[in-house]
Amino acid sequence: MAVPQVNKKLLDELEAMGFPRPRATRALHFSGNSSLEAAIEWVIDHENDSDIDQMPLVAVDIDLDSPQPFDITEQMKIKAQELRNKSHKKKEEEEKKLERQREKERIRASKDLTEAKRILESNEKQRYLALKKKEEKEEKRAREKILKKLEHDKVERRSRLGLPPESPSVKPSTHLLQEKTLQTSLPLKSVTNAEQMRECLRSLKRNHQNDGARVRRAFETLLIYVGNIAKNPDEEKFRKIRLTNPLFQDRVGNLRGGMEFLELCGFERTEGDEFLYLPDDKVDMEILNTAGSELKSAMTNPFFGLLSV
Repeated sequence: MAVPQVNKKLLDELEAMGFPRPRATRALHFSGNSSLEAAIEWVIDHENDSDIDQMPLVAVDIDLDSPQPFDITEQMKIKAQELRNKSHKKKEEEEKKLERQREKERIRASKDLTEAKRILESNEKQRYLALKKKEEKEEKRAREKILKKLEHDKVERRSRLGLPPESPSVKPSTHLLQEKTLQTSLPLKSVTNAEQMRECLRSLKRNHQNDGARVRRAFETLLIYVGNIAKNPDEEKFRKIRLTNPLFQDRVGNLRGGMEFLELCGFERTEGDEFLYLPDDKVDMEILNTAGSELKSAMTNPFFGLLSV
């Protein structure tokens, strides 16, 4: 058994993205050494394989002594032809049967897809309405908190100035009314980390809506970065991205929303803007899991970003 030969250039590029050599070698070997995209697709499809980080081995051809020749009779030739004919006929029948089955599957899949789209659209609308309702409640609570704080500050100011408590019949001063109006008119939103990540991905998709392949490639690359850190949080090479890497710039860096998404995951720019770096003490598995969930949702939901405002 021996390690298979793979494209060294593609292998170097995969290692530069943070993939271990055994995983990169396995991806190139089983994807046919065709392209970097094919290798990455293979990694995504097999990321849960138990042997994904084991170096693949292939059998080496060994010449054996040829057996002694023997005479082929006419009867043997006829029998072989009959077997070939029988096999050919059976194969044709199986192909016809398989084609009929495929046609049924296509019809059923078309119906299922239509229903799935309807359900996804309905869920997205309900999710959007629920989010708006939640934001309105949070905004209302925040305004009430500001009003209470203003009242408390007003009482403290009167106390420091030696003034008696304000009578309920006394109208608030013009200054306090202006301050209260200013505070309550400010847009107040409690934006969760997940919402910020979702907005980054929406922005990326909107800005490149005519290039779906590039958007999906960016989502897949971000998912790889997040997944590598989640699986190997102690490996510094997975927490360090060179900003001048052409592959990174083409897939993520030059797309609006990509860098911002990584920063929400905890990445920071080093001095000189040479690297994006996630410090060991800032690795948050909950944030990484949230990032992975948002990316998978963006990749599988055909209506992602269409209903955002």
